[in-house]
Amino acid sequence: MARLSRDKPFLHPDCEITDSTFGAFVEIGKGSRVTNSQIGDYSYCDRYADIANAHVGKFANIASFARIGATDHPLDTAACHHFLYRSKDYWDNATNDETFFAHRKSRVAHIGHDTWIGAGAMVKPEVTLGHGAVVAAGAVVTKDVDPYTIVAGTPAKPLRLRQPPAIADRLVALAWWDWPHDRLREALQDFRSLSAAAFLEKYE
Repeated sequence: MARLSRDKPFLHPDCEITDSTFGAFVEIGKGSRVTNSQIGDYSYCDRYADIANAHVGKFANIASFARIGATDHPLDTAACHHFLYRSKDYWDNATNDETFFAHRKSRVAHIGHDTWIGAGAMVKPEVTLGHGAVVAAGAVVTKDVDPYTIVAGTPAKPLRLRQPPAIADRLVALAWWDWPHDRLREALQDFRSLSAAAFLEKYE
């Protein structure tokens, strides 16, 4: 029997899940934290990923210790510490700064379909990774990444293309990530053995 299910995510031990939704065949690795996020069909994260305020597409591959939507502290005030906005943790007669938390939640990161975020990489709030993009291990992504582009470094910069632009455009148009589960199974051997160009020739 297949380990992953259409009906509910496979959650490994010690996950913290808050205000989040999951598509079919999703897996969340041990100790990961997911908050205020949507995780699309077939996407997964490995151990100790931290995903906040994010819309993650289908078939996203998120490695161990990756962080998406890494939250910021206030920098224009006299202090940048938690006590400014998590105030009731420090004083019985104080309230939290709900305006600050609402602003933080509104700064959504968008992760495209068929993306790969390497181990220890960070994607900042309000950044968009295009479909098919790859983020190298340890990279810090502060700007949008074009579809089928590989970025690396701190801050992340384009390293090379994953697919030539013409092939990338055709893959986006094909949108195989929207295929039904049974059709994916039928095409499995071609996904494994054909180049992207040959796959397109067969299935366009």
